[in-house]
Amino acid sequence: MTIGQRPTFSELPHADAVALLERNHVGHIAFSFRDRVDIEPIGYVYRDGWVYARTSQGTKLSTIQHHPWVAFQVDEVASPFDWQSVVVHGTIYFPDPSRGPHEQKEFDDAIAVLRTIDPGALTEHDLTPHRTKVFRIHAGEIIGRQARSS
Repeated sequence: MTIGQRPTFSELPHADAVALLERNHVGHIAFSFRDRVDIEPIGYVYRDGWVYARTSQGTKLSTIQHHPWVAFQVDEVASPFDWQSVVVHGTIYFPDPSRGPHEQKEFDDAIAVLRTIDPGALTEHDLTPHRTKVFRIHAGEIIGRQARSS
């Protein structure tokens, strides 16, 4: 960008926002409880309107299970004025196989999706065996923004 040239900021077309979600596998999940908002990085896979991920047992999980509305963000940054960002707003679900065959199928489907980037997920070859809580976020709203320097 040359001196005097101003960047342009605009909405990212929906198809481009979905493509950004599909090609990346690290994002940030934001959740709130009472007067506090937390944001944490997390590995994920986006597939058919859902963000699939897993986490470990702990405070974050307890908070999210009581307040299941979350935001999820993924960015691609080339420079301060060349970037794309997508935010997903939605509800988080934790499929629990002990609740019956429907949830067992949702759990199995989620594991299959997660294994597309980590074939050892939830097997004896798992590189992060402490992350046993599988979840998915319904992408109720997908909003993309971008900046361009030229």
